Amino acid sequence: MIRSARLLAAGLLAASAVTPVAASARPAGTPPNIIVILADDLGYGDLGVQGGKDVRTPRIDRLARQGVRMTQFYSSGPVCGPSRAALMTGRQQNRFGFENNLGPEQRTDPTAGLPRDLPTIAERLRERGYATGMIGKWHVGFTAPNTPVARGFDTFYGFLDGAIGYIPTNTPADRFMLRGTQTVPHPAHTTDAFADEAVGFVRQNRDKPFFLYVPFNAVHAPLQSIAPYLDQFRHVSDPKRRTYLAMLSAFDSAVGRIVDAVDQAGLGRETLIVFTSDNGGPTWQTTASNGPLNGVKALLLEGGIRVPTILRWTGQLPAGQVSRRVGVGHDIPCMAMAVAGVPVDPTLDCVNLLPDLKARRTGFSDRALYWRSNIQGAARQGQWKWLRVANQSYLFNLATDPGERRNLAGRHPQVAQRLQQQWEAWNATLPAPRWAPLNRSAGSAEALRDLVDNYVHGRPVNPRPLLYGGGPE
Repeated sequence: MIRSARLLAAGLLAASAVTPVAASARPAGTPPNIIVILADDLGYGDLGVQGGKDVRTPRIDRLARQGVRMTQFYSSGPVCGPSRAALMTGRQQNRFGFENNLGPEQRTDPTAGLPRDLPTIAERLRERGYATGMIGKWHVGFTAPNTPVARGFDTFYGFLDGAIGYIPTNTPADRFMLRGTQTVPHPAHTTDAFADEAVGFVRQNRDKPFFLYVPFNAVHAPLQSIAPYLDQFRHVSDPKRRTYLAMLSAFDSAVGRIVDAVDQAGLGRETLIVFTSDNGGPTWQTTASNGPLNGVKALLLEGGIRVPTILRWTGQLPAGQVSRRVGVGHDIPCMAMAVAGVPVDPTLDCVNLLPDLKARRTGFSDRALYWRSNIQGAARQGQWKWLRVANQSYLFNLATDPGERRNLAGRHPQVAQRLQQQWEAWNATLPAPRWAPLNRSAGSAEALRDLVDNYVHGRPVNPRPLLYGGGPE
């Protein structure tokens, strides 16, 4: 506990201080490093720089001032596993049937995982000579051929399932933490422990190119924190909100420690840092805020899929830029491959956004994006977004209505028809999901349609029984 308090104090001090920068000792011509920091269930409005009023995220806010903050960036899916499958491969997860979450392990087909014939970004970069490390939540496979060390990571510390406690509970769940393939004790606080491991990886590999993937379990449920972080929010009367804010503060401190390790090693100009979230926030469950956006995790409304995203590459990307360029989670492998000098596989769905960001092209682009999540489908192109849930269709102008409150399908039928036809042509190329959603008996298609309609029209909603049916989240 004393150590955690010291870490917290150091983190708060460093939030307003200039990090000492060492000189890099790497040989000239060494490929740049790539660090991907992934939040879990972080809402679009959960950062100070994203408009959060009661949050304390000075370290991530500072990262945004040092790099490019993307306000039109999306996850590839509305729940954890599918979006991570896309991020790991550069291919839209629906293309290989990874449409629904895995887990828990005892309920998952042993063959479930990423396709063996589709290399992960870690496998591609390791072939280029990169040291590869993963720290945190995997959630895309359980059996030996589907674990991180079998899919391109030299080192792994974390867990395979969709959620884990932040503190030891003296229950069988404490046995889920792994180092490589070996079970290790549950740490005193997972967020601090993952930061420790990430900082160690940066320091150990500072003299060679590395790819570090840090998918935190923060700020996913369960709501748990420790005194140094909880003490910051004694003034918050709602215990649920207090705990969530403490979890968010711990996460912010952890992100800051990783960034500081890069700068202290003199690697700021040699490291692309990507910060994003796997999907939107489950407001009803954790008090996560999706800010001005509508909907929650598991829905294809903006609140379920548009995520806070920051890219920093000192000297390469302009500091303090805010970009409305449209991007998506499975673009990250293309950017990583471009940085590393790895030829981009033309069969992938990703796009390298770095040239646009370097050139300060920050306006809306006309790129089309598509999503499918069982009976939900969506398409976005330019300012327009088409959404269908069961037999109900919507059209939103995101430039004037980011909160998706005005259905313009009747006013602009040609736009709605065009986007629907584009989505249907894309959908016709997809295989069926390889496994059913965990909550397939939780509610009818009509009930999900009514839930989305309630969000659109601002009516009272209770999404938990329908979206999860009392099952695992």
